[in-house]
Amino acid sequence: MECILAMDLKGGYVVHGAKGRRETYAPLTWGLSPTAEPEAYLRELAPKSLYIADLDRIEGLRNHDKVVGRLAGMVTRCYLDRGCRTPADLMDGVTNVVGTETAGDDLSGYAGCFLSVDIKDGLVIPKGERPIEVLKRVESLPFAGCILLNIGGVGTGCGLPDDLEDLRAAYSGRLLWGGGVAGVRHLDMLEGAGFDGAIVATGVHKGTIPLEWLQEGRTCS
Repeated sequence: MECILAMDLKGGYVVHGAKGRRETYAPLTWGLSPTAEPEAYLRELAPKSLYIADLDRIEGLRNHDKVVGRLAGMVTRCYLDRGCRTPADLMDGVTNVVGTETAGDDLSGYAGCFLSVDIKDGLVIPKGERPIEVLKRVESLPFAGCILLNIGGVGTGCGLPDDLEDLRAAYSGRLLWGGGVAGVRHLDMLEGAGFDGAIVATGVHKGTIPLEWLQEGRTCS
């Protein structure tokens, strides 16, 4: 199963926060990296795969396009959510991630991208749909895969839902999970349910997920 480092960018820095309360997110000044400067941070952790959320652009503010381009060149694969609102917002040189939070109703123009099914309080934002229904609905669209992103669980280690197998069964394509993954046991649960990857960060900094798994790019038994 692919093991992917999460990196949230805000105001030019790697930030850490919890529960999706972005106004409280602050530079990540603890953990395995001595700096929250994005390129130095990435060199320190040296993951194989990287997921970037450009929080400023998702909120409709500034963008981090230049630094994202440099970060993408430092890893084997870079997933990027930059708050796409139309296909014109897609960026070259990365694996684009289109979030339900920002993309609107028409998801037909994002062939080859990943869809981020953005979840708060168990429901998909902004419309309050159940995640399993969204996965079934987008099954026929030409996405490269989907990410179930529990925004409310980010940074909390809160754990995983009870219906992982049902969620996996609802979508036949590549399926990743992000948010609330506290340690190896949760990664084992995702792998056992048939997920193809997990996006992690807090558990790595706390030592409950081996850094070597990120550097290898996969979970190792």
